[in-house]
Amino acid sequence: MTEGAFIKLRDEGGLLEWAQVHDHFYGTPRRPAEEHIAAGYQVILEIDVQGAMQVRQSYPAACLIFIAPPSLEELERRLIGRGTETPDEVQVRLGNARTEMGRRSEYDYVIVNDDITRASDELVSLMEARARGSEER
Repeated sequence: MTEGAFIKLRDEGGLLEWAQVHDHFYGTPRRPAEEHIAAGYQVILEIDVQGAMQVRQSYPAACLIFIAPPSLEELERRLIGRGTETPDEVQVRLGNARTEMGRRSEYDYVIVNDDITRASDELVSLMEARARGSEER
C-alpha cells in the first residue's frame, strides 16, 4: 500500500497497531484481526515494541512474547550475514535492538532465539498452553 493510503487507514482508526521503524511504516489492519479474535482464534502478530505496547493498550489480556537474540553480537552477525542492509542500516537496527531489548521486561514471556528449533518449540508450547487455558475459562 502507498504511504498515503497507510496514513489514511491509520488516521481512520483502521489499524490495530502501527509504527514507523527504520524509515518505513508498518501496521496491522484492525478488521481482520478483530474478526479472527471474535471467531475465537488466536491471532499472532510479528510486531516491534511500539506496536506491542499499542496492542497491550487495546487488549490488556494480550499475551506479549519477546523473541530475543542470544546477544547483540550474534544479532549483528546475523544481520550482516543476511546481506540485505547496508552497514549504516545494520548500525541503526542494532541501536533499535538495544532499546527494544531494554523493554523486554514489559512482555509476558521472553524466548531467546539461540536455536531456531528449540525457540520455535517453546513458542508453539506456550501458544498451545494459552489456547488450552482460554478454552477452560
